[in-house]
Amino acid sequence: MNICFLMYPWEEIEPEKDSSLALIHECVKRNHGVAYCTPANLTIRNSVTSAFCKVIGKMEKVPSNMKTFYRKAELREEMLPLAGFDVIFMRANPPLDPLMLNFLDSVKDDVFIVNSIQGLREANNKLYTAAFGDSHSNIIPVTHVSKNKEYLVEQIKQSTADRMILKPLNGFGGSGVILIEKSAMSNINSLLDFYITNSDGTSNYVILQEYIEGADEGDVRILLLNGEVIGSMKRIPGSDDHRSNISAGGRVAKHNLTKQEKALCKQIGPKLVKDGLYFVGIDVIGGKLVEVNVMSPGGITYINKVYKARIQTKVIDFIESKVLDKLEAFDRRSRLRNEVQNA
Repeated sequence: MNICFLMYPWEEIEPEKDSSLALIHECVKRNHGVAYCTPANLTIRNSVTSAFCKVIGKMEKVPSNMKTFYRKAELREEMLPLAGFDVIFMRANPPLDPLMLNFLDSVKDDVFIVNSIQGLREANNKLYTAAFGDSHSNIIPVTHVSKNKEYLVEQIKQSTADRMILKPLNGFGGSGVILIEKSAMSNINSLLDFYITNSDGTSNYVILQEYIEGADEGDVRILLLNGEVIGSMKRIPGSDDHRSNISAGGRVAKHNLTKQEKALCKQIGPKLVKDGLYFVGIDVIGGKLVEVNVMSPGGITYINKVYKARIQTKVIDFIESKVLDKLEAFDRRSRLRNEVQNA
């Protein structure tokens, strides 16, 4: 199997924390051909969508230690056609670059892409979470998305809660997430101006969400593969920050899914698979879904550490099975075509 990881630059990897490196390491261990490129490396040559890839050289013995593997990995650059890969694994950080998806549109029928192009288009930002809520299910907190400052101020005033969460629509890793309180209404207008209005006169959408009691104790990150839970952890905020993201200073602990959390995963799993969102990280607080991460869900290394597990093996097992299914379907189609041709 040949797999291309479409991700952030190699130099930005933190070996002992990085989920992408754990996945790459597993592929190299299995003797698969592995390359990576960034969205900026995509190109078209003679009507063929390609990329300036960094190919990871074969290793006689693959180090088990991630820092050692990262240090010893030998990379060589080659321009390669994307349709020549069996798998493209999307691991680029948000926000989503629509132009990147336009490049991939030309190869989506030839290559198994994780996650699917259409799924990424639909779910690349926090609006996707709203698709799971309806009048009959209470699985998401009350949420407002707008760039209308007056509307948002009015919703804060009308809310029965004393506290709410404000965050940018396209943020990730906990960036820009703040806790607002009614007792500090005098600051709300300036905060909304800062979040909504850009220096060039354009404006941004923001999310205003009810504060879920117990959020100060952290959230739960759950990894789902093909609609099924493969790992979870509790993320606990640091002493000086309300955010539980590890990048914001949070810490992790073991977590056994509650009955409510299991029901939530069972409810949303089929839609994720239907949308081609095979590897997803969701964030849950108090049994409510607050975020769906589809571009570069993290947490593999932390879950592995607290449970002494190897989540990446399940992910690569799944990808191998999908590629095998695709190859077998192609072979079967070819045999049937030949049978008709020779009749």
